[in-house]
Amino acid sequence: MFFYVDESGHTGTRIFDPEQPMLYYGVLSSNVNVDALAEEKLKQLRSRCGVARLHANELGNGGLVAIAPDIVELQKRLNIRFDLYRVAKPDHSIICFFDQVFDQGNNPAITWSGYWTPMRYVLLLKLASLFDEDLAKKAWEARIEIHDNKAEAGLVNVCSELRARVDQLPDARSRQLISDALLWTENNPSEIYYNTKTKGDRLQITPNVIGFQSVMHGIALRIKKHGRKAAKITIDQQCEFNKAQNTLANFYSKLSGSQFANGPGLPEVDFGKMPTIPITFASSANSAGLELTDIHLWVFKRAMENKELAPELFQLIKRQLNKGHTDEISLNAIAARWKRWFEELPDPTPEQIERGKELLAIDEARRVKPNETNV
Repeated sequence: MFFYVDESGHTGTRIFDPEQPMLYYGVLSSNVNVDALAEEKLKQLRSRCGVARLHANELGNGGLVAIAPDIVELQKRLNIRFDLYRVAKPDHSIICFFDQVFDQGNNPAITWSGYWTPMRYVLLLKLASLFDEDLAKKAWEARIEIHDNKAEAGLVNVCSELRARVDQLPDARSRQLISDALLWTENNPSEIYYNTKTKGDRLQITPNVIGFQSVMHGIALRIKKHGRKAAKITIDQQCEFNKAQNTLANFYSKLSGSQFANGPGLPEVDFGKMPTIPITFASSANSAGLELTDIHLWVFKRAMENKELAPELFQLIKRQLNKGHTDEISLNAIAARWKRWFEELPDPTPEQIERGKELLAIDEARRVKPNETNV
């Protein structure tokens, strides 16, 4: 299979740009080499539009309407599939904060089940309700701060402000767990390993690289679904994040063929069909596949953001409704996904309830000790 990957809305560590709240990745795939087989047709369309390359942002609705039937014809002839991944950038700050501060491996004040089971998403969403934009910005600034002393001071400040808001939560157990975890962090900020250490580390935690993780897992899912191997993966060439993307792809390729168990109720981490071929970086000026990815990404992005989109362009989306795949990293997406999981849980038996109480008592005895000695 051949894959072509483009992104839109990237701002690196500047994740609170109100003009670009979402980072998008578009992945166009086919069983055939789109670069080779679409080039002649795209050459004709470029000539018709009077441009050197077909850039959706430059063509706009009017320019794309004129070539939409030709793009649909390419979709059919080359059996093109288009997958979309996006990251809500402001939410990324809060999710990062939770993953670092509430990691039970670092913070003994959190319960084992509060991090290693789906209960983590309950705590995450309750914690998120305490954040406003200003506090989320402070958490992110501390996360990307290279100097430890500044980062730890910022982290302590954020934890203190959050603890002052814990009373807003409706249930006593959430207030207790979240308050205890925050207090332990205030007393032991260096034990959380919260901040990045180098500029390279900064890139690894940006929405661009987090979203690219979804892209790689999506490619692996396509390979598994269609029973084929990856022949080529072409990424849009842009200097800032290509190195980090390449590092991640190489790391994943080494894990290909493996699966890792997760906590109870959490999905298995599956690298079984992760591609092992090196990824290729190219410009859309030299890749018909990337050219088509740019067009699809522009159309899908405008549709999802409810921006003006010519009715004639919806035919590009229509053909992908039963073929394409979408995924999102955001607080809303997490809430929707795990609400359904909790609603479908069967009622526990009396024996399970008793066993759960026993395990909770053991974990609680372990958990309360750290703050007893650090308050």
